[in-house]
Amino acid sequence: MQHDVLIVGLNHRTAEVGVREAVAFADEQLDDVNRTLCGIEGVDEAAVLCTCNRVEVVGSTRTGFGVADRIAEFLRVAQSGAARDLAPHLYNYWGRDAVRHLFRVASSLDSMVVGEPQILGQLKQFYARAASVGATGAVLHRWFHKAFSVAKRVRTETGIAGRAVSVSSAAVELAATIFDRLDGKTAMLIGAGKIGALAARHLLGNGVGSLMVTNRTFDRAVELARDFSATPVPFEQFAKYLPMADIVIGSTASTSYVLTEAAIHEALRERKGRPIFCIDLSVPRNFDPRINAIDNVYLYDIDDLGAVAEENRDERNREAQKAEHIVTEEVESFWRWLGHLEVVPTIVALREKMEAIRRAELQKTLGSLKELGPRERDALEAMTSAIVNKILHTPITRLKQGDRRSEAFYIDAARRLFDIEDPDES
Repeated sequence: MQHDVLIVGLNHRTAEVGVREAVAFADEQLDDVNRTLCGIEGVDEAAVLCTCNRVEVVGSTRTGFGVADRIAEFLRVAQSGAARDLAPHLYNYWGRDAVRHLFRVASSLDSMVVGEPQILGQLKQFYARAASVGATGAVLHRWFHKAFSVAKRVRTETGIAGRAVSVSSAAVELAATIFDRLDGKTAMLIGAGKIGALAARHLLGNGVGSLMVTNRTFDRAVELARDFSATPVPFEQFAKYLPMADIVIGSTASTSYVLTEAAIHEALRERKGRPIFCIDLSVPRNFDPRINAIDNVYLYDIDDLGAVAEENRDERNREAQKAEHIVTEEVESFWRWLGHLEVVPTIVALREKMEAIRRAELQKTLGSLKELGPRERDALEAMTSAIVNKILHTPITRLKQGDRRSEAFYIDAARRLFDIEDPDES
């Protein structure tokens, strides 16, 4: 029987978060889930993938009929036996489509944010878990490792992950262009809004050394500062601390400007002209837009950052097209390998049978020609080997070059014509 591959699952495009949460498996369940999947009729190998955006079963089979339905039923009732109608949310991919899907997942082409790097590491972990309990074999081993190499090729040959595509990450990207390095820089967060806090977190994650937090409600500033290991500053006094800040983030609900020209001029005087990067993430705006005209002050509001992020998204989409071409090439490469899984045992068995016949007949001949010397015996050995190789050349070439359908025909014909035992029956 031919090997085939499939993927059954759901993701952020087909199921809302509540459905994904209900189907998702906890880390401590994964080993049992992988073992159980391999016990499903028709499933030869399996590995479950479970992230916040997807729950998928990657599998190999040689029977095909009904396998996807049985996996879908397992997903439907697996969590505490809670029956749930998953049919509207589930997809299943077979053959080349399945190979393409896994390669796209690994390359972050199927992610909520195209180009995000986390999925590849997650994929490696889930494969390792399945392999550790013996749920994977030659097919999934090759398939996953091919997916890892495809992802690496996409990262190397395209710029799919090179540009920031969220407002907060765009702020970090712009800050890095203004300062030679973010290491050791100090940021001030004015207000405790979620977007501002996310931008601050991005900056800290990219090397900014310290953070000050101020808010009209001081208790909230203290609470957020604790989360960031930052310094809380009373709102009425933040102008005194402003000269210490290389980066200032505005995220308040104020309807008037909280950062004025006068405050910036005073801060620059104490900073001896060292630049200040201002990120105004509020609507209405928190920072007086006129401060952008001051030398050594760089002001970006949420529209500016949104435009940068959108431009970067367009660039990522262009790079994603290059990545799709890479995936297409690699799908065909893997598919040829999978097809040869069926061919190789037949070729090996055919060679072994012909070699056994050759050796048996040669021994009979040499036994009746005892007067032959070593040179003559070697010549007969070489001649009979050459005859067998020439006879086998065309059949083996046909076996290797056929597509999956013709390949199956040639395999069956070769086994019948030469009476070769089917490895599935042996």
